[in-house]
Amino acid sequence: MSPSPSPSVSEPGEFLSLLTPEEAAGLRTAGRPRRWDRGATLMAEGDASDWVLVLTSGRVKISSHTSSGTEVVLAVRGPGALLGEFSAIDGLPRSATVTALEPVEGIAVRDFPAFLREHGRVAVLLLQTVTGRVRDADRKRIEYGAFDTAGRVATRLLELAERYGEQAGGAVRVALPLSQDELAGWTGSSREAVSKALRSLRDRGLIETGRRRVVIHDMEGLRRRAR
Repeated sequence: MSPSPSPSVSEPGEFLSLLTPEEAAGLRTAGRPRRWDRGATLMAEGDASDWVLVLTSGRVKISSHTSSGTEVVLAVRGPGALLGEFSAIDGLPRSATVTALEPVEGIAVRDFPAFLREHGRVAVLLLQTVTGRVRDADRKRIEYGAFDTAGRVATRLLELAERYGEQAGGAVRVALPLSQDELAGWTGSSREAVSKALRSLRDRGLIETGRRRVVIHDMEGLRRRAR
């Protein structure tokens, strides 16, 4: 079963959710609406373009490739996220690829620095957003060294559940936008190791998995395994 597109409501803490109604209206005026189908590439690593995108619905994965061609998933972003801001600020090529995990829509802004010059408060919010992402990247690097594969998988499932989970009785259901290969790339593991980790979590009764979905039966138990 394919996951349904995420609602067009900004996730708490994402860039768009931090703007005032006036600032959000100014952003929409400065940009134009765009949409992509599932699987489409929104931005490609190495491209020289410098426009930014603010997601208004749907989820994307942000990834990069190693010299051997292995895909490393850096993050999953949803409604309200700002994408492509580094290239807009420093003028350098894209540092990662952005791919639609489901149909997505957003506001594409060509001259983002001009928008920031007209809205000084938003420039401070941008700094806070970038700082938060750097902290998140640092946290994940620590996880890779300190946790085993099952711990990293449990952490990523908790992250998805907290951001996108839906209550289903006493469980939490997550429409999983990632394949096992992509989950492996997000946890710095092999597909075989991720499959083994999921089986271990299932055997403990913590989760139930299906095609493109996971049901978490014991959130606290999954948190303990993540730690």
